[in-house]
Amino acid sequence: MPNTMLSFKHLLRPVLGGEERKSWCLLLLRKMMNGCNLVDNDSAVAGGVEDMYGEDIATMGQPVTPWTVSVASGYTLMRDPRHNKGVAFTERERDAHYLRGLLPPIVLSQELQEKRIMHMLRQYKVPLQRYMAMMDLQERNERLFYKLLIDNVEELLPVVYTPTVGEACQKYGSIFRRPQGLYISLKEKGKILEVLKNWPERSVQVIVVTDGERILGLGDLGCQGMGIPVGKLSLYTALGGVRPSACLPITIDVGTNNEKLLNDEFYIGLRQRRATGQEYAELLHEFMSAVKQNYGEKVLIQFEDFANHNAFELLARYSSSHLVFNDDIQGTASVVLAGLLAALKLLGGTLADHRFLFLGAGEAGTGIAELIALEMSKQTGNPIEENRKKIWLVDSKGLIVDSRKHSLQHFKKPWAHEHEPVSKLVDAVKAIKPTVLIGTSGVGKQFTREVVEAMASINEKPLIMALSNPTSQAECTGEEAYTWSEGRAIFASGSPFDPFEYDGKVFVPGQANNAYIFPGFGLGVIMSGAIRVHEDMLLAASEALAAQVTGEHFKKGLIYPPFSDIRKISANIAAKVAAKAYELGLASHLPQPEDLVKYAENCMYSPVYRTYR
Repeated sequence: MPNTMLSFKHLLRPVLGGEERKSWCLLLLRKMMNGCNLVDNDSAVAGGVEDMYGEDIATMGQPVTPWTVSVASGYTLMRDPRHNKGVAFTERERDAHYLRGLLPPIVLSQELQEKRIMHMLRQYKVPLQRYMAMMDLQERNERLFYKLLIDNVEELLPVVYTPTVGEACQKYGSIFRRPQGLYISLKEKGKILEVLKNWPERSVQVIVVTDGERILGLGDLGCQGMGIPVGKLSLYTALGGVRPSACLPITIDVGTNNEKLLNDEFYIGLRQRRATGQEYAELLHEFMSAVKQNYGEKVLIQFEDFANHNAFELLARYSSSHLVFNDDIQGTASVVLAGLLAALKLLGGTLADHRFLFLGAGEAGTGIAELIALEMSKQTGNPIEENRKKIWLVDSKGLIVDSRKHSLQHFKKPWAHEHEPVSKLVDAVKAIKPTVLIGTSGVGKQFTREVVEAMASINEKPLIMALSNPTSQAECTGEEAYTWSEGRAIFASGSPFDPFEYDGKVFVPGQANNAYIFPGFGLGVIMSGAIRVHEDMLLAASEALAAQVTGEHFKKGLIYPPFSDIRKISANIAAKVAAKAYELGLASHLPQPEDLVKYAENCMYSPVYRTYR
């Protein structure tokens, strides 16, 4: 009996979780009551535990049960990315959690681990290698991943997000190692609620979802667009402080029209043409209903990289019934508006004093234009229709004018003004004489020397924003904008560009990156318990970001603050967004905290290692 009790005690150590431990208790007690010996005398290994489930004797052709455990300890603990600390486990933790012998004897601090990983990353010359190394780290040691990203955000942001994430999505099938997030395809139609229940976390607060049809400026990447939700949610945590366990990346796979992917043997998605029309709408409606049913009213659903026609339709359809946000339409608009508000200190005047010309009239371009018009209305009190007349858009067919109205998509029609047709961008610049030129076309090199020189001939300080991502799709580079304008341009881009020296002065290109807005915006929505997104919350986010630009930044020609201060920036944005939600009566977390900035900072996830008992 003593031997039996010793084996019993050993088997019940904390390797097993609550339910598993109960099951083992029942099995073991049943065997003891029946007088059975726990030791398998027929085992080839002396003292071996009896093979209760027959797995050891199963042949390759027989099915086995994949039993797992739920409470991490020992080898399992080191394989759990949320709790793993690698060689940072202390001597006491190694004894308490059965880690002796499973790790080298050295104990390193988290700071030294971080230093070692950064040294390793800097050895890689290919950005995609750094991306893969960071993804491996995220799957291995979650806290170290976020500590690394927070402490080295300016260096690593281009690695985990644009521009490198674009290449990662293009090659996702080849570099795919371990699934992150949920894949919901047409195969799951009618069962989406069941699929959502397969996700292990129940307290989900933010979902980023894509159907992969318009990934950055790279087009239809189908199921391989999963890199975007994964990357965005990494930034929600690193920059906005939203807990990793509260974030859920989802890809909805309805097929792809990308022939290269359909013929790629490594493609991970459905090998069929895209579903459209009623079939598409029904799948999305089932998804939206299932999310609300499973996670409740206050889960933020961020639509990401949907094609224009679906992006506008989904936002319009669900904005009154769900807590939804489209980063391509609303996030981009908010970050660009913030840059414009900050730039007024360099340009002079108010928004209403300027004229705006867009290259690109899709979801980003029209979304930015609408938010600019809304801010003008807020400042001047003029009707939004009057403000729209100061904003002009150029699409693939030229300047959007009234004579084209009958053939325009619905979201372009508000921007069709009285003017003769103009087919070329440079001619539109000369005709409209804008003070601000904004590129959202997704097509690179469209701001040619002729275009930039035309802007510089009209304006003393032309504001040029080349926003298309990734870097290869930018309408022009910072170097081109500064050179062709003879150092007079105020420049910002969607992807990062290196500082450039012209005529003895160093210019630091600003980055109109959505990462300035959506992490703080999301945190503000979550901490206020907002039930809907209102356009005034977007304006509040823009104004909060613009307020973070200081005189020192303006001296360098910057219209955005440095990313090194991003957590402070996000806390201020979250506070303003939450305050607006309370003001509009959309907040459900009552009463309102007195100091919303401090409250936001206290809500933020910290990646510092915890001590285990």
